[in-house]
Amino acid sequence: MKVFCGVLCQARKRNQTDGGEYPLAAVTSFRSFRVNSNLEASFRMKRNHLSLVTKVVQASPPVKQPKLESCSSLDQTHVYTVLLDWGSLPHHVVLRVFQYLPLIDRARASSVCRRWNEVFHIPDLWRKFEFELNQSATSHLSSPHPDLIQQIIKKHAAHLQYVSFKSRFVSALTVVIVNSTSSSSIKIEDTPADDPSLKILVANNSDTLRRLKMSSCPHVLSDGILCVADHCQGLRELALNYSMLSDALLLALSRETHVSLEHLRIDVVSENPGQVGFHSIEEQSWRALTRRSPGVNVVMYFFLCEEELATFFREDTPVTHLYFGRSVSRAVLGRIGLRCPRLIELVVCANGLQALDSELLCIGEHCHNLTALGLRECEVSCSAFIEFVRRCGRRLTQLSITEDVLTPDGDYSLDEMHTEVSKHLGRIWFPDVTPLW
Repeated sequence: MKVFCGVLCQARKRNQTDGGEYPLAAVTSFRSFRVNSNLEASFRMKRNHLSLVTKVVQASPPVKQPKLESCSSLDQTHVYTVLLDWGSLPHHVVLRVFQYLPLIDRARASSVCRRWNEVFHIPDLWRKFEFELNQSATSHLSSPHPDLIQQIIKKHAAHLQYVSFKSRFVSALTVVIVNSTSSSSIKIEDTPADDPSLKILVANNSDTLRRLKMSSCPHVLSDGILCVADHCQGLRELALNYSMLSDALLLALSRETHVSLEHLRIDVVSENPGQVGFHSIEEQSWRALTRRSPGVNVVMYFFLCEEELATFFREDTPVTHLYFGRSVSRAVLGRIGLRCPRLIELVVCANGLQALDSELLCIGEHCHNLTALGLRECEVSCSAFIEFVRRCGRRLTQLSITEDVLTPDGDYSLDEMHTEVSKHLGRIWFPDVTPLW
């Protein structure tokens, strides 16, 4: 800075004597000075940096560079390190991983090391499990051997609480039923279970069984399910096919000694193609169930054709959730509006080309608990749909209607319709976009 001031003073003196601007020599000398100063500072920084690097290099230990022939040893060291990391995982981490594995993979993983074998026998791993055995023991597909299932159940029968079993083999099913003694939830699907096997199941789990779900069990009759209701007084959830449902079963679930039922699911499926005749349930049996369990959810799934629905909803039915997977006639929907006062949710997937205006208005007028509606592949005029929403009001929390269901009429267009519906719902609402596939 002092040098810069001195050069500037000399330039001013020369300017005073010469009577002009700064001479070129002064400016040139200043620029050359600045460049020299920058170069000197740069060299000084580089020198300091080199000295620092030299000190660091001298202080650090020498690193031996690997040779080309030592690559295999490095790979072995890396693999060994990875194996050490997997083997040292905490038990709760390995347990979490094991819970996502099927039975055959759990058994294979248990032979990796001693720690994993310890996790394989932790009781928490077997509280909830699904046994699936649909191939024979000699099959090359990944299916657990019946002996493995028998070994697991005999060792952890006291720990099994949530069991889901799917098998075509009576021997494997017998092993599960005989050795299961404290299960609270059992799901049996597509198995040769029959009434005697259910009686054994009830005898071993009568004090702990809370949930029983059965589907595709053609050998189980209404007497077998009745045995479950008679002995399992703590049963709160029951799922079964309509063929197993009977008046005696509903009356058994309605006894004072039985706890209040919370959930009853009924799948209505044709056992024989073209089956038209279905047995009916008396209205007094339904009333007995709702008196004993006033808060029970009765869920019914229908997978029938129109002509197979003639038996249903002739009398009051306490159904709360109703789903039609196939076409349903206008007559059946009209009976639903008059015979299902506890209805909470209704889903209609197909109805043909007939408009459902009067049937929908009847449901909105008489089903005062309805909060959810889903319509697909059917027709409703915009005026009727707006009137339905006006009758139900803001209690409609779920409204899933595809845009091809609603047809414009002389009173409302599609744009006016969505505005009116949003006004009655108290929120913005638009119909669902129809998928193109």
